[in-house]
Amino acid sequence: MKIFTKKRVFVGIGLLVVAAAAAAAYLQSKKEKPVPDSKYRSAVVDSGNIIQTVTATGTINPVALINVGSQVSGTVVELKADFNDHVKKGQVLLKLDPTIFNAQIRQVEASLASAQASMRLAQSNFERNQRLVAQNYVSALTLDQSRRELDVAKANIKLAEAQLARSQADLNNSVIRAPIDGVIIKRTIDLGQTVAASFTTPNLFQIARDLTKMQIDTSVSEADVGALKDGQAARFVVDAYPDREFDASMRQFRLAPNVVQNVVTYNVVLDVENKQELLKPGMTAQVRLVVGNRDNVLRIPTAALRFRLSDEEIEKEAKNLKEKGGKPEPAVVVAAEEDDLSFRSKNEAARQYKIYKLDARNQAVPADIKIGLSNFRYTEVVAGDLKKGDKVVTRALAPQGKNE
Repeated sequence: MKIFTKKRVFVGIGLLVVAAAAAAAYLQSKKEKPVPDSKYRSAVVDSGNIIQTVTATGTINPVALINVGSQVSGTVVELKADFNDHVKKGQVLLKLDPTIFNAQIRQVEASLASAQASMRLAQSNFERNQRLVAQNYVSALTLDQSRRELDVAKANIKLAEAQLARSQADLNNSVIRAPIDGVIIKRTIDLGQTVAASFTTPNLFQIARDLTKMQIDTSVSEADVGALKDGQAARFVVDAYPDREFDASMRQFRLAPNVVQNVVTYNVVLDVENKQELLKPGMTAQVRLVVGNRDNVLRIPTAALRFRLSDEEIEKEAKNLKEKGGKPEPAVVVAAEEDDLSFRSKNEAARQYKIYKLDARNQAVPADIKIGLSNFRYTEVVAGDLKKGDKVVTRALAPQGKNE
């Protein structure tokens, strides 16, 4: 009896072991399949700052730039200023040959002396004729003629004095002086060169008032001017310092439009501090005007707004929804014009978009959102079926063996 009892115990233990192994195998077979690799490139929804900008290209210029010319013609005999010289108001820049001007002054002075002598003679004749008329020795007509000669003599003196003043002014203008305090940034004349001012005033020097204060003259597209306001902050870079950004502020929006091949732009002037004088006149600046700013908002890559499933994937999605008893939604296709508008301020007007996010099986599922501020990198999510940490699809990956 004891032998049969032991056999039964061993048989029971064996059955239990077999049952446990079968249960383990069954449970192993019921485990979830591994998550397949994603067919999409994705990005994590996060929170952060979004800055919306308007870009433009401009030229750096001095705030005040004066062209110094000459009102008279002549040959340069003295040149007392050169490029980059700091000059004071009234400082002599160059002198023209004064020989001709001095000769003109002497000629006019001689004419003035002759007119003065004629006036003295006419004055004596007039006074004499006055006495003779009183004594009835000459007629009144003779007195009138002598009065006329006296008036002509006085007029000739005034004419000679005016000519003398003009000749003296020409002599003074032969010495070119600085009209303002500043720095000479351009010189177009050399010693011994002849200045001809017959028809137009030649530009001899260009003087910048102050190189520590500069301005940027930019052209902004008509599509972006609605977001511009005086005093807006801006950042810009120049080729001379590619790793450094400079600050600027918008000073003036000029109403005169510029139309080139039916493209309308407007001039926008920005103020720039240049205390270290790193920025030079004529440099090209790549400007970004800040027209919108959001701090610590839910955001997604802007590329996610442009992703759309292929026709095959849309049909597959609709089939899956139908099998589950759901009703497929029509795909939302954003027009190119609306997509471009998403990069500009819409005064808090959020718009509806359909994007795709990855589920637990790395499958793209649709999600409706409303967007706010946007730039070329990030877009603000105002409302919708998204939360921080979700993965949104930005593009489809190329199949293995094919180029993306």
